[in-house]
Amino acid sequence: MAASVAASELLFIMNKQISILHPKALCAIRRISTSSSRRNSQLQPKAKSDPQQLVGVVGLEIHAQINSNTKLFSGSGVRFSSPPNSLVSLFDASLPGTLPVLNKRCVEAAVMTGLALNCTINRKSLFDRKHYFYADLPAGYQITQQRRPIAVDGVLTYSLLGGKKRNQVIRKSVTIKQIQLEQDSGKSLHDDVRSQTLIDLNRAGVGLMELVMEPDMSCGEEAAAAVRELQLILQALGTCQGNMSEGQLRVDANVSVHRPGEPWGTRAEVKNINSARYLARAIDFEIQRQIGVLQRGGTVQNETRAYDSKSGGTIPMRDKEGLQDYRFMPEPNLPPLVVYEDKASLPTSVAACQAVVVQEIRRGLPELPSVKRDRLVQTYSILPEHSFTLVNEDGLVEYFEAVLNATKKEPRKVIGWVTNELLFHLKQQDMSVSQSPISPSALAELLDLQETGHISSSVAKQVFQEMWRSSGKTAAQIIQEQDLGLVSDTTQLHTICQKVVDSHPDEVHAIKHGNKKVLNKLMGLVQRETKGRADPVLVREILQEMTS
Repeated sequence: MAASVAASELLFIMNKQISILHPKALCAIRRISTSSSRRNSQLQPKAKSDPQQLVGVVGLEIHAQINSNTKLFSGSGVRFSSPPNSLVSLFDASLPGTLPVLNKRCVEAAVMTGLALNCTINRKSLFDRKHYFYADLPAGYQITQQRRPIAVDGVLTYSLLGGKKRNQVIRKSVTIKQIQLEQDSGKSLHDDVRSQTLIDLNRAGVGLMELVMEPDMSCGEEAAAAVRELQLILQALGTCQGNMSEGQLRVDANVSVHRPGEPWGTRAEVKNINSARYLARAIDFEIQRQIGVLQRGGTVQNETRAYDSKSGGTIPMRDKEGLQDYRFMPEPNLPPLVVYEDKASLPTSVAACQAVVVQEIRRGLPELPSVKRDRLVQTYSILPEHSFTLVNEDGLVEYFEAVLNATKKEPRKVIGWVTNELLFHLKQQDMSVSQSPISPSALAELLDLQETGHISSSVAKQVFQEMWRSSGKTAAQIIQEQDLGLVSDTTQLHTICQKVVDSHPDEVHAIKHGNKKVLNKLMGLVQRETKGRADPVLVREILQEMTS
């Protein structure tokens, strides 16, 4: 407690002294190895055979905040929106004499992520110091893994929906160059009115996984799809919550253009994009901007840019012509990080509870999103686009399968209710699946009543609306209270149908002369008379008899 108070007092003094915004150190350009580039059909109006057509080349660097209760090298808690400087240890504030203690949970999360992305897990990885000066980095360096990261050489397979109706699944992949553990920095709070900058170190030292993707993508749509897939994988693993609005997943895009077969052009880096939608827009804008510069005879500058969501474009932040020397050096206070393949390989000097065992983590891998989508399509014969909708919404797959287990209705009929009716109401009220007032069993009961002919499809939707408003009432109770059961009395239906036929002679004439589609209009009029309660099978039979 005394240490925490001392750290808070030190930070208060620091915040009072920092009154001028320091220019942030320039970021070094990471040289990313070559991979085969792909075309972006949307950005190429000319024929693919045109050798002069400029195409985009896109690589990504993604910082994923590890889902852990404490920071990477200290015992300070990790909580979003906590009071400034309330989650800062003496080590986080970089007081002299403090030493890092590695968080085992963060290491396990990195290994699990690497396994899910088909990476090679380095049995021994190293920590380094990356030196640069900025006010929210009190130590003057960041602990990272530059020389030998924990995981390398992985592959992320992602899917796009293509075709005219966007119902064809196009599978693509991007190479994961490496995954490295590193510290996050603090946060600078700029007060333009008083011309001062205050520092919040709550985020300083939070564990990050930096995932470096090779430039295997060619447009914003591909990059956004890859990030969404990665987000789903991290959430399924539980290694990162992936909430981009809270900064738990931050993306830097390296964008350049070139003519196929020629060397890559000068690239620009678009920093800190916190939305997949904005990422796609930023990349596509940047590709077109660079193409425009070259077509006008200009030169693309090697610079860092930011995405402006209001204008939909990118704006320059700083150039990269003068590269800073980060003076990488081995971290002297941390030994090599060693992970073990299995328990049999553990040295006698290492306790099993302290070791990170790859085999144990591999056994705990959950069903990944791509596997889950394929299983849904194969098992339930639903459309690929429906599998994307189910998997993309947290908890929706489990809801869908729970409904199927409790109803006699076919999966392809149930999917419409889940992805249309249920999801529409959830989105409208900004609710999660777990907050739905209609449970899977309650929806299954409603669908069974429709399937067995007790209510029509239009009444079923009406009952669904009432169930949503009146949480706790069952479908059967609502049907009974409001007398919404299906009208199957032949005499009553015959009278209503006769009334409709007599009042629409033109439609009857059209049906008798071969236009059978007009019969649907008469059926609709009968349903209107009965408020959707008429048995459609009986109504069709009666109308066909009357108009034949």
